[in-house]
Formats: sequence, C-alpha cells, structure tokens
Amino acid sequence: MRHLHLVFFLMIGLFLQAQPSGKRISRAEYISMFKDEAIKEMHRSGVPASITLAQGILESGDGNSPLARKANNHFGIKCHSDWTGPTFRQDDDKKNECFRKYKHVLDSYHDHSEFLKKRRYAFLFDLKPTDYKGWAKGLKKAGYATNPKYPQLLIRIIEQNDLTQYDRAPLPNKKKQDKRKLAKQENDASSSSSSRSSSKHRVLKHENNIRYIQLQKGDVVDEIAREFNMGEWQLYKYNDLDKDERLNSSGKLYLQPKRNRAKQDYHTVKAGETMWEISQKYGVKLKKLYKKNRMSRKEEAKAGQKLYLRKKKPRD
Repeated sequence: MRHLHLVFFLMIGLFLQAQPSGKRISRAEYISMFKDEAIKEMHRSGVPASITLAQGILESGDGNSPLARKANNHFGIKCHSDWTGPTFRQDDDKKNECFRKYKHVLDSYHDHSEFLKKRRYAFLFDLKPTDYKGWAKGLKKAGYATNPKYPQLLIRIIEQNDLTQYDRAPLPNKKKQDKRKLAKQENDASSSSSSRSSSKHRVLKHENNIRYIQLQKGDVVDEIAREFNMGEWQLYKYNDLDKDERLNSSGKLYLQPKRNRAKQDYHTVKAGETMWEISQKYGVKLKKLYKKNRMSRKEEAKAGQKLYLRKKKPRD
C-alpha cells in the first residue's frame, strides 16, 4: 500500500512539472492546475490569489514560455544577489540575463510569495485583500516589471478570467500532497521531520481571517522571524509595534497584515484597555481603528466608550 501511495504522488508531481515541449497549456488549463496553489499562498503570505495567477499567466505565457518549461520559473524572477540556487540564462532587458531555476513548478509559486516580502513591496500589504487593481499598479510602482502597461495587462487577465473569485476562496482541503512535500519525503525525510518538530509555535487563524501565533515567555522578534522565514520589519508592521519593542508574552502576534475592519460592529472599552490592545484583539489595523472613531493617534479611548470597528463613527 505504501508503494502504491508513493507511485500516486509521483504521478501528481510529474503532472505538475513543466509540460512536454510538443503540448501547449491553455489558459483554462493553467488556471485549473495552479489556482489551489495560488489560494494556498494567499492564505500563507497575504498576496491575493488573483494577482499570483495573473502574474503567472502573464510572465510564463500560460506556462508555455521557455523560462517556464526549462526552468519552472513562472514569475520571471531574476537571480539577484541573494539567490544561491540553480540558474537559467536567457535574453530579456539585456542579453544573457540570469533567472532563478526551480526543481518544481510549485517552488516557483512559493518563491514568488517570498520575493514579495521585500521591503519595497511592503506598502502593498496595506491594501484591501480584494484590491487587485491597487496591487497591479503597486507592483509596477515598486519596480516588479519595466513594461509601462504591466498593471493594465494584469487587470485585464484578472477580469477576463474572473480570477477575483479565488481571492474569497477558503484554504483548499487537499487530499493529495503537493510536489514540495513529496520531494521532502523522497529526498530528505529525516531533515523535514526535524524541521517540523523544531517549530516552537502553532499557527492559529483569527476570526478575522488572519494567521497568528500565541506568544510565549521569552519570545523575541528576531527568533520568530527566523522561525517563519519572515523579515523582522514585517512582524513590527503587521502588529503596529515600534522597532525593538518588547513582546507581550501573553498576547497575539500576527503573521499577516491585520484587516481594515473587524467582524463585530462595536466594542465597549474596558478600564485600562489601550487602542493597541483593542486593535490586536479584533485584528484591525491601529490606524484604521483611530480613523473610524475620528481620534488622533496619541489619543486613548475612555472606559465605557463605544468604539466603531466596521463603519466610521458619525459626526456629532
């Protein structure tokens, strides 16, 4: 039975590899093949699934470009100084440019999310998760592509193929394992097991659909950033913390940006509660909480005060 399972997963992995040179992938086939991975990356990293799919479609020619077929690179990501993996050379803006090469297509999807964690893309995570137009324009502004029509191209792909439906999709409940997990089983099972057992924190999901961990005594930002392969700046930004601020050992630490509004409509302030604590409790960005309640950033709410969590407070 174990042998049959391995064969089954190997067949899945081979299917997800770049297609044979004689067969072109249609756009509908591409979306069907990779929508679940885009959704999974959205829940992990905060990058809208519609944007990931549209970039994959555009940058890889629906998975048919030489870079996609020969290097499994679906997002046109170049080597840059921090890349230590395999490479692939082809002409682009300049001759013989260096591009990242991946063993599996799904590694390209994962690396795309990691690539967008760079500080120059940080402002994108302040946008609403459904603001695909803002993301498309922001990617061009941050320098992802040199084509001046890059935002319009992405937006057209998203709208023509109804990709926004995947921005509202729940995390796929896959019965099969993806290729990265298969590779770990085949090539480095013991290392993979050790890595999972060394994880200190369990990732939880807030009711406002945000991934977070429950902090423990002695936790520090730099160690948590290494544990989850994130930048320290992301943890500070996502949690409205000042740099080098000590963590509250009994609180939440969000691994994704908080939302612009809460699930609840209102909150009645208790004695001693701070605006930051309320922001963390409901998973709402601190600046949005102040704005909704027409308060200045240095102001604290008073005990018994009714705070608006979804709509803006009416003028007196």
